[in-house]
Amino acid sequence: VMSSSSSSALEMEIFQYIDAHQSDFIKDLKEWVAVESDSVQPRLRKEVMRMVALAADRLAALGATVNLVNLGSHQLPDGQVLPLPSVILGELGKDPQNPTVCFYGHVDVQPAKKEDGWNTDPYTLIEIDGNLYGRGATDNKGPVLAWINAVETFRALKLAMPVNFKFVIEGMEEAGSLGLEKLLDEETQSFFSDVDYIVISDNLWLSNRKPALTYGSQGNACFFVECGSKDLHSGTFGGIIHEPLLDLIVLLDSLVDSTGRIQIPGIYDSVAALTEEERKLYESIEFDLEEHRNNCGVKKFLYGTKEEILLHLWRYPSLSIHGIEGAFHDPGIKTVIPAKVIGKFSIRQVPHMDLSVVKKQVVEHLEGVFSKRNSPNKLKVSMPLGAKPWLADVNDLLYKAARRAIKTVFGEDPDFIRDGSTIPVARMFQTVTQKSVMMLPIGAADDGEHSQNEKISRHNYIEGTKLFAAFFLEISKLH
Repeated sequence: VMSSSSSSALEMEIFQYIDAHQSDFIKDLKEWVAVESDSVQPRLRKEVMRMVALAADRLAALGATVNLVNLGSHQLPDGQVLPLPSVILGELGKDPQNPTVCFYGHVDVQPAKKEDGWNTDPYTLIEIDGNLYGRGATDNKGPVLAWINAVETFRALKLAMPVNFKFVIEGMEEAGSLGLEKLLDEETQSFFSDVDYIVISDNLWLSNRKPALTYGSQGNACFFVECGSKDLHSGTFGGIIHEPLLDLIVLLDSLVDSTGRIQIPGIYDSVAALTEEERKLYESIEFDLEEHRNNCGVKKFLYGTKEEILLHLWRYPSLSIHGIEGAFHDPGIKTVIPAKVIGKFSIRQVPHMDLSVVKKQVVEHLEGVFSKRNSPNKLKVSMPLGAKPWLADVNDLLYKAARRAIKTVFGEDPDFIRDGSTIPVARMFQTVTQKSVMMLPIGAADDGEHSQNEKISRHNYIEGTKLFAAFFLEISKLH
């Protein structure tokens, strides 16, 4: 174990190297952002494959052993069959004395076009006022490169690697990580057999300034509720029939009250109780209600305090209504009584809520409301998608190491946060490998992942690289 003074001299040397090589690291990011690796659009699939190959070459240049695993192909709704990009399984270092840290990231991106409202070309990385703008800059090419840059720094300085590295890098995350879970399953006994920790850097801080560590995310259960008969003219049938859209509106209206509370009986029964230790985590979090309100463009929230808002974002379930399929929604007037309408809503679930129980509660509730209407229309409720929540232990060694590394690089303790959105890969890794999983974001709250003018600041990209390097040292010290 290194003494703290020698480790701080080592950190200084590493940080100086990273500072001195900023422009190289930014040049690499520019090269990666230039590849239109949009996994959502079929016509760009070959660009995704080119991007995966670039990442594989970059790992090989580090001296890593790289295995490109072929996942076969998949069929699109229109019947066209497309090859899936390979998943990269890389490894570097096999010292049995060292812990093994596995990093997960993805190199595909969300769709982006200049005319969507970008100020600059989305695939040309450009620096303006200390921000590096480009699609994928923060989600997820910047963080993947920051991790690689950190590993490369140890090599360039001819330092002993403090940990063994494994890499899982995919090119289909934005399209649902097709084939990934099956691959993880198959590799549990082999590739993952000696992995101690899994680190994912594919999310953001809660604040624009203060670093964060993420230890949980919500699940998501999506529902369709369908009411139907056949299309009719309102002049001929209006006022004498049970209209499906009226049935549906009553059903949707029965789900949530005006305070945001879900009206489905039993839905809160299995939500984990709030512990005192956990409540304390919320007090110190830096979260500006006004700033958040302005970012969303809303006049007021349902709750008045920071704690209440965060608790309802992260650890209590919420229900949102997303749309109605089959209803007339174009400009102008069309006096049709739609025959079949499908309401779409989702419930973000939290630990201890069971998906099958949630589904049963939803179905029973909607059937009960519908039966009171004495409508001859058909009701059908389905749950086409269910993703489970993820929760880690903040007292785990992995979180201790990351917290110390954050303190070293940023000079303050991080906020311990959960993510209100669903992060299927965190849950997937934890379930399949049974190893400790942590999300270690380096992007700031205003990076605009998935939106126009996505960016990562030069500061976060470079300090994030230092954070990863410091984290390698901290995790090795704890062993």
